Amino acid sequence: MPSAPHESCAHCGQHHELRVENLRVRYREGRALDGISFATSCGACVALIGPNGAGKSTLLKAIAGLLPIESGKIFWRGTQVAKWSREIAYLPQRENVDWQFPITVRGVVRMGRYPQAGWWRPFSPADAAAIQHALAAMDLLDLQHRQISALSGGQQQRVFLARALAQQAHVLLLDEPFSGLDRTSKATLAQTLRDLTKEGRLVLAAHHDLDTVRDLYDEALLLRRNSLAFGPVAQVFTEDLLAQTFAPPATAGKEFA
Repeated sequence: MPSAPHESCAHCGQHHELRVENLRVRYREGRALDGISFATSCGACVALIGPNGAGKSTLLKAIAGLLPIESGKIFWRGTQVAKWSREIAYLPQRENVDWQFPITVRGVVRMGRYPQAGWWRPFSPADAAAIQHALAAMDLLDLQHRQISALSGGQQQRVFLARALAQQAHVLLLDEPFSGLDRTSKATLAQTLRDLTKEGRLVLAAHHDLDTVRDLYDEALLLRRNSLAFGPVAQVFTEDLLAQTFAPPATAGKEFA
């Protein structure tokens, strides 16, 4: 079961908040997000819930600085996030990753240190230590020289989490992290995310399996291009709010991811 959210970060001992205020994102076809607002903080595991096209992936990418914002603001630790922050890590959907790319597990995790070390500078002992710690934390030391194409789905997810740990990110943005995993891998990933939130990290994940939300998450954001409800799962994950979230659209229109 989820633990109590909003713990202080184990790395710095402080209580950090992520706040999104009236966020709007537009694509050429139309507006993908229209007034998203919520606030959460360290130690929480937050589910983004909504139908296909609700804007879950768009919201994650906007927070990560991967999409331009039409209007609204994103604050992390009291400072507005204008573009990309090294303290925020984005993990894409598995089907959007080229798993045949010739790179080892260690090579992927090393990429997490480039924001600190720079692309062309040699790694310092601190960089090497961060990489080693991330591999150990995700139980990947025995797999570090294996090609990512040779891993199971659950192992591949742990590799990207290790890259985020090497980056020393406080906020982990996961796009459908449980999609395509077998039962054992899902259970392992769920425990991994719980361990990360107990350390004081903040996890936001787009999630589609409604039957597992109560077991995996502390808070939930119900959205359909705008914020329908946000709060503890026990309060917002109700039949009435879910019916509103997944009701058939009143008018046909272009859907967004």
